[in-house]
Amino acid sequence: MTEGTPDEAPPPRLPVVRGQGRAVAVVAVGGVLGALARWGVGLALPAPAGTFPWATVGINVLGSLLMGVLVVVVTEVTDAHPLVRPFLAVGVLGGFTTFSTFATDTQSLLAGGHRATALAYLAATVVGAVGACALGVAATRRAAFGRAAVR
Repeated sequence: MTEGTPDEAPPPRLPVVRGQGRAVAVVAVGGVLGALARWGVGLALPAPAGTFPWATVGINVLGSLLMGVLVVVVTEVTDAHPLVRPFLAVGVLGGFTTFSTFATDTQSLLAGGHRATALAYLAATVVGAVGACALGVAATRRAAFGRAAVR
């Protein structure tokens, strides 16, 4: 029999999450918690159409700051359990931050003719999120290791 004939059994397929069940579970639980927190902030601070979406900027900047802190804590400061990073980084902070809403808000502001607001929102989110992450990394390293750790 030649390779690829209909009589030949297909090679066994490995399940996509084989051995990853616990990681998938903690990411899912963390994602629910993060998304619920984001939803709560959105309810507390709604942005009427055409106005600056302060809640979304705040969520993304805070989430980025916390990501910077988390990365240093789990990779440089502690010997964290292997599920801590997927739970907190991918799950909680991934569910909390909302860069898809950022993109949709920007598109809506532009479509509504609010170009200046869209540009300010774009700049505030990108600069704020990247800056907050860098600040989180630097501040956590300084707190954990002293002045010499910050380059």
